[in-house]
Amino acid sequence: MNKTQLTLSAATFAGLLAVAGCASPANPGSMPGMDHGNSNTSAPTNITSAEHNAADVMFAQMMIPHHAQAVEMSDAMLAKANIPAAITELANKIKAAQAPEIEKMTGWLQSWNMPVMGSSGHGGHGMDGMVSESDLQKLSEAQGTEASKLFLSQMIAHHEGAISMAKTETSQGKFPEAIQLSKDIVTSQEKEIQEMKALLATL
Repeated sequence: MNKTQLTLSAATFAGLLAVAGCASPANPGSMPGMDHGNSNTSAPTNITSAEHNAADVMFAQMMIPHHAQAVEMSDAMLAKANIPAAITELANKIKAAQAPEIEKMTGWLQSWNMPVMGSSGHGGHGMDGMVSESDLQKLSEAQGTEASKLFLSQMIAHHEGAISMAKTETSQGKFPEAIQLSKDIVTSQEKEIQEMKALLATL
């Protein structure tokens, strides 16, 4: 394992969690993840706990580091020169979608008094589609067309893993917002996979 890359992964993950952590106290009277539900301001404080199950917790704990890696991969591409505009646009879109979802899922776990999985989650816990540290290093070092091909092929597999995890949540979860997010992930990432395959064919 490349220690430099692992440090980058951990730092990226920690930074994203810091953003998420700073978001929650802004409205201490609210419950993260419940803003768009059917609850009202008089809802009991334990309603969130009552409406989630183990599948919801696992979904959030696994998807947070999974999303964090997608953001890291996108940042790696955005730091490069001579990358096709369509791929740069895709990297920006992935980052813009997934960073707020990390914040949302972190809020759920905090409201459930459950731990947010740390950077050790990068290496295991059955997360489908996670890119290895050596492959992340290859992406970091690649330039031009080679970097574009690596990014697209790695992100396609990464998205496929996220879709698999999301479908498990859709079928086994209980928390309404987590189920809705899982459906949104499937819809958006299936569309992005088709987009990436089309881009890959042009390189």
